[in-house]
Amino acid sequence: MCIDNDIYKEIRPYNDDEVKGAIQRLIDDKDFINAILKYRFPHASGMFGWLLIPLIKRFLVKKWSNVTSVKNVQDYVAKYMRATIDHSCNGVTITGLDKLDPNKAYLFVSNHRDIAMDPAMVNWCLFNNNFNTVRIAIGDNLLKKPCATELMRLNKSFIVKRSAKGPRELMKSLGLLSSYISHSLMTGNNIWIAQKEGRAKDGNDKTDPAILKMFFMEGRKQKLPFAEFMSGLNIVPVAISYENDPCDLAKAQELYQKETTGTYEKSEFEDIESIVQGIVGQKRRIHISFGDVITEAPETPDELAAIIDKQITENYHLFPSNYIAADIESEQVTAAERQLFEQKLADQPQGVQTILRRMYALPAQKKQAVE
Repeated sequence: MCIDNDIYKEIRPYNDDEVKGAIQRLIDDKDFINAILKYRFPHASGMFGWLLIPLIKRFLVKKWSNVTSVKNVQDYVAKYMRATIDHSCNGVTITGLDKLDPNKAYLFVSNHRDIAMDPAMVNWCLFNNNFNTVRIAIGDNLLKKPCATELMRLNKSFIVKRSAKGPRELMKSLGLLSSYISHSLMTGNNIWIAQKEGRAKDGNDKTDPAILKMFFMEGRKQKLPFAEFMSGLNIVPVAISYENDPCDLAKAQELYQKETTGTYEKSEFEDIESIVQGIVGQKRRIHISFGDVITEAPETPDELAAIIDKQITENYHLFPSNYIAADIESEQVTAAERQLFEQKLADQPQGVQTILRRMYALPAQKKQAVE
């Protein structure tokens, strides 16, 4: 039975009784099967790839026969996350989680560097420390294929309808989103959402007050003051720090093109390629810092955004690459680390090099400014 009475049916994650149907739709989805064929069997996916399709489907039916609940899905995801972490990074460290209560629901507002890995890393920390995993906010711009929607909603993602057209439709969509977030927290479900729409491709982690205004739409509906309503959401700023961003060069090249030509045209599958690169690419070390619960929110969205930004800046974990790029002295910086960073810049145009340096330098410069 749907706990939401279906008011949130178009945006919410799947419930347990919807898992089997979603899995069957995935198995029947041509794009999904072709994607598996392409990534798992690249050399056999050409002219005779169709011969493998029945085998792949039969394999998936057998493999997923025991997946009947959202928890089963999360257990599968945890297994793949463990393999991803083992192959693509040199360790994960966590701070601040000991200040939180596993029996409470939190609204985690995080900096945003990687499309898939940011919420996945927060979930990984929670999952391994006996907290409930989060419901993940994901923009519908990433859900252009039905199979992507099925996968995301199976993994506790809810949809942010960025493609809403017209002021009335947009306000209705944002109002439903605000209501759903409040409803989730009230029913004991953690939420993850980025501090602004889109990744901080330039390395500048900054909260968009519009996100906070969206949270408050439900409070306004209840005729509550901003400070009172926002204080009850248990907002926790989260700073996610990657020693190496696998998508850094692609981000820098995009920003360079915008700087030099004024425009950048995203390719059809660019977001998917970014997701794949972010997952499989080498990240070296990762640190996730959970900040303090904001129990006394200020009177305005701008003031609250500043509080979130301050926590994320202060809690951001600096790696040698950050110090090197910012030209700040640190005992972490070795000759080997300098050489590694210079290799990253090698063979790139001067403009791209400048952007790459700035991307890694900004967290260190901002942290130095608040200390």
